[in-house]
Amino acid sequence: MTRREMEVRGWSDCDIVLVTGDAYVDHPSFGAALVGRRLEHLGYRVGIIAQPDVRRVEAFRVLGRPNLFWGITAGNLDSELACLTVMRKLRRDDAYSPDGRAGLRPRNACIAYTACARHAFKGVPVVLGGIEASLRRFAYYDYWTDRVRRSILFDTKADILVYGMGERAIAELASRLKEGRPWNDIPGTAVVTGSRECLKDVGELPSYEEVSNPSEKGRQAFMRMALMIERETNSRQGRCLVQRHGDRRLIVYPPAMPLVPGEMDAVYDLPFTRRPHPAYGRARIPAFDMIRDSITTHRGCFGGCSFCAIAAHQGAVISSRTEPNIVREVERLVRDPGFGGTISDLGGPTANMYGMVCRLGRAGCVGRTCLFPERCRNLNADTAPMRRLLKAVRSVKGVRHVFISSGVRYDLALAEPDGDWLRDLAARHVGGRLKIAPEHVADNVLRLMRKPSMSRYRQFKQRFQELSRRAGKNHKVVEYFISGHPGCTLGDMVDLALYLRQERIQPEQVQDYYPAPLTPAAAMYYTGLDPQTMKPIFVARSDRDKADQRAVLLCHLPVFQRKARAALRAAGRSDLIGSGPQCLVP
Repeated sequence: MTRREMEVRGWSDCDIVLVTGDAYVDHPSFGAALVGRRLEHLGYRVGIIAQPDVRRVEAFRVLGRPNLFWGITAGNLDSELACLTVMRKLRRDDAYSPDGRAGLRPRNACIAYTACARHAFKGVPVVLGGIEASLRRFAYYDYWTDRVRRSILFDTKADILVYGMGERAIAELASRLKEGRPWNDIPGTAVVTGSRECLKDVGELPSYEEVSNPSEKGRQAFMRMALMIERETNSRQGRCLVQRHGDRRLIVYPPAMPLVPGEMDAVYDLPFTRRPHPAYGRARIPAFDMIRDSITTHRGCFGGCSFCAIAAHQGAVISSRTEPNIVREVERLVRDPGFGGTISDLGGPTANMYGMVCRLGRAGCVGRTCLFPERCRNLNADTAPMRRLLKAVRSVKGVRHVFISSGVRYDLALAEPDGDWLRDLAARHVGGRLKIAPEHVADNVLRLMRKPSMSRYRQFKQRFQELSRRAGKNHKVVEYFISGHPGCTLGDMVDLALYLRQERIQPEQVQDYYPAPLTPAAAMYYTGLDPQTMKPIFVARSDRDKADQRAVLLCHLPVFQRKARAALRAAGRSDLIGSGPQCLVP
């Protein structure tokens, strides 16, 4: 990170300089560290500039001119969402900054960082990566400006974009740049070209001009584009997607192959210190505090939830590490003087997908049909690998508790014939509270979300609580819900509030829906269309509509009750205002 560190290593310059919107934590949960260690392992000299001040070009010159390229990422968070709430109010903190300080990551960080890097050293190729760039590789709906914008490659003027979990693509790109070879066909990348080069097996998307047209025809074109991107990206036989932007073409090459277990092991075996850079001194980095004692077992998610960006970025195929590799990381963690004996989370985006694969492999079906509307018969949903892993980690000397704090897919847990995994979870691996996200109760909203029915959730909750009692545990189930999802009316929110009252649930927090680029739900939000029927649906677009839905869901809190009363009257449910046993607010 500094010239002094370069001198200690005997470096006069760096081959690659990564610029990130996060504080630099040398831990595999931080993207810049993961990519940096991977490139270092391949023999490149890598520097990292963390959270540079975009008002000072000198901040981008601290490590000198990169020999090969700049790697630009907004960090582990979308920079707009890191700076603003969904109600477009400035956030007061940033979990990925020293002491949680807000304002160290600029809005539109990829654009701002690329402009500064270009100004600092002209002629050095710029490579975009990370979740912000990945989700904006095509024309996309931008919630913050309420319009369709061009691919981020056009607005940044970067040379190439690496999307998804970029270990394969970035290694191939670095090799080609070092050897002076063309870089125009690397899986997992996107480029802009003005040429009419001949591409085989190409999918032509509606043009930017078509999808940005605010007319009904333009919105239909946007929905067709979104569905085609999802289908092709998650196909086992992905192909190039081309989208015209004026007289130029965006070319997005097929996704890189997911890492196989041995490759995943090699990545997580890299010499991470698992600590923030010493430059931060005693400053705390909240995101690191949260994950310091956690272990990633796999990546990717085949759940297919329409509002979730995980599959759009990490992929719908599960890439799992091997059990011995995970156990070795646990043993390294135990040797850390700061380790207290508790692994706070052993999992991934969805913990109980570890080791699960499609029986058809990459030659199989097209699209995301693994769990919705029903579980695909080709999905090998065996939980035996996860059960063996949990047993192996529990047996490591120095480990007292192993908790699963990441998401659990309850329909998968119920599908297990003998129920051993769920029994094990209830007895050993919940630290008092199990976090579950049913998201809603209304069937029409759950269908648009691509979530299991509420009856399935109730079945899971009843089974989990029964197993907890048998194990002598008094676990609490913490439920998460979304307000303002496309297709959710104020009446649907009242139904959810009534369910919560009936179950005596008082939500601790509610997620205000955010239309993450590249997700089907974002296309619903922008177009107001049901992707299955192409018929109009209700969308809570105004601040008032969003605030009304949130207030109804949090009506047990006095601060929301005035607004909840107004919302209930607007929904024609004044009968729920008062002191009767059925009432929601006084």
